[in-house]
Amino acid sequence: MAESRPAALPPAERTVGQVVAESIQFYGSHFWAVLPLGVAFAGVDLAGLHHSIGVQTLLLWAFTPVFSAVYVRGCALVLGTRWSWRAYAVALVLFLPFPVLVRLYVLPGVAWFGLVGLAVPAALVEGLGLRDSLRRGWRLGAADRAHAIGGLAALVIVYAVTRTMLIVLLHSSAGGQGQSIAGVLADLVLSPLVLVGAALLYVDQSARVA
Repeated sequence: MAESRPAALPPAERTVGQVVAESIQFYGSHFWAVLPLGVAFAGVDLAGLHHSIGVQTLLLWAFTPVFSAVYVRGCALVLGTRWSWRAYAVALVLFLPFPVLVRLYVLPGVAWFGLVGLAVPAALVEGLGLRDSLRRGWRLGAADRAHAIGGLAALVIVYAVTRTMLIVLLHSSAGGQGQSIAGVLADLVLSPLVLVGAALLYVDQSARVA
């Protein structure tokens, strides 16, 4: 007889591992709704092919409005809310320093969104303005910094490892421009997982603040 699946912990007690598992489960059960979120990441990959790091960084800034939109949309899907222009404005502000942070090293970018990035779902769910959303985002991140940053870091690691494996598999069967194409396809399929996880972290951190 198959063993039953262990009951999930409530958001206030959810572990980093459970955040990853719940993100994968949500993505799998809403695949066709979530998949289009990856178009932004695939788009910046295509635009940056064969360009220098400097040009790719500028492209990240140029795609800020698109990244902001897919972040808001991803949070809305997970949290069951509607589109919010307030949340979109907050996302635009938060994404501005991200291209520099992520080029310094991935971790500063992850830490930035772990500490402040929850301002976007806060604006979406709680209807806050720009300044109040940023304050709320900081408060949510500070409620359990290890969980907020660790959760995002774990999602990024899962994404990076899976992306590498997918690139190897696709590249071995493509040839020529195979590696570049494989990277674009991998980002299209896998990047939405991080957005889903960020929305779930908002639920966890809100429960820890309450």
